[in-house]
Amino acid sequence: MADEMNSEVKRKWHQRLVITLWVLIVPPTAWAVHFLFSYLWAAISCAKTGSFASVPWLYVAGSVLALVVIALSGWLGWKQSRTPGDPPPHEESTEIDRLRFLATATLLLAALSFVGVVFTALPVVFLRQCT
Repeated sequence: MADEMNSEVKRKWHQRLVITLWVLIVPPTAWAVHFLFSYLWAAISCAKTGSFASVPWLYVAGSVLALVVIALSGWLGWKQSRTPGDPPPHEESTEIDRLRFLATATLLLAALSFVGVVFTALPVVFLRQCT
């Protein structure tokens, strides 16, 4: 009995997390922090060595971390947007409708932020000279 309850709690941990406005801003914030990190990394690399590093491990780690945070937020949004509720049209605002709206907005912002981080990281792959 206790094992069933523990497995039920472990299986539905993502359902206990409720998408709020704070979760909604996580993907664009991760994108903005990665954007700032990219400019700082390029400025410091060019100032110290005059070129980008051939294998920028710190930059790759920062980019992967940003993508993981964004992907996790998108996954939570996707899971929460699948919450069953009233069928459309949504003429009355209910808790479930608000949750699904925020979850869908989080999912879309996560997709946009994921593409933004990838496009911000691509110049490091193709550019080698700072000038």
